[in-house]
Amino acid sequence: MKFDHEHFPQIGVSQTLCEGLSVVTAPNASPMTFTGTQTYILGETELAIIDPGPDLPAHLEALIRAINARNVSHILVTHSHIDHSPLAKRLSEIVDAPVYGFGPGHAGRSAIMETLAARGGLGGGEGIDHGFSPDILLRNKDRIKGAGWELEAIHTPGHLSNHLCFGWGDNLFSGDHVMGWSTTLVSPPDGDLTQFMVSMKKLQNRPANCYFPGHGAVLHNPHKMLAHQISHRLHRESQVLEGLKNGFVDVASLTRRIYADVDQNLWPVAQRNVLAHMIDLVERNLIRPVGAIGANGQFQLV
Repeated sequence: MKFDHEHFPQIGVSQTLCEGLSVVTAPNASPMTFTGTQTYILGETELAIIDPGPDLPAHLEALIRAINARNVSHILVTHSHIDHSPLAKRLSEIVDAPVYGFGPGHAGRSAIMETLAARGGLGGGEGIDHGFSPDILLRNKDRIKGAGWELEAIHTPGHLSNHLCFGWGDNLFSGDHVMGWSTTLVSPPDGDLTQFMVSMKKLQNRPANCYFPGHGAVLHNPHKMLAHQISHRLHRESQVLEGLKNGFVDVASLTRRIYADVDQNLWPVAQRNVLAHMIDLVERNLIRPVGAIGANGQFQLV
């Protein structure tokens, strides 16, 4: 299955996706955000705003135009990265609606990631909105209702420990957990590959017609993409294990081996994914660290 790079939204213009749902794309296109963050507007008379996006005046103005004086009852945030959550506070003050989310950026961290974060030396922390603090906390399976719509919060840690998807009938707002244009960055300690794979399998067990992702086009065959991305992660895992078998013992050397055909400007990001695999494999007792686990540490097969 190929990734879909055919996505050409009108930046700052509300585009209708289906009855009761529109999207406004923020002007923050980049190698990490693709064509920009997608802010979804759900409902007709009582609105839910899903992922307000980056704190950019142009995007705020575009959202206010799209809301068009209608009542906003909920502002929902999938996760607290700076391209998804910072505008929530300002928008909340303007439209007088509470912000819903799982918690601050570290909420939902696994025990191993808490330990590694406390030790230091792991790096990470890319793009975290440290000021994010939702007014109302959501937990897995919580339901949120408005006039003509209902959502279910689904905790999907992995990309970030506080990541939520939102089920909408047979559809899903998938945030950055599953997208059609790229795989998802998993950067410890805020990203956790062990959690990520559990979350992927959780979504596999949930029927879905289509996914509305945080970046890129609507996914009309989401389970096929789920299977593809799980397979991709397992392939990367096999490459890591093979690399260790052949003497590539640290994250940097493994990255150069595994991502030899990728633009070297992306290697720093790739290293974070490789580190995530290493920690996952340590947790599963397939490899062990030589000394403390760290971004520059060494590892060996058990």
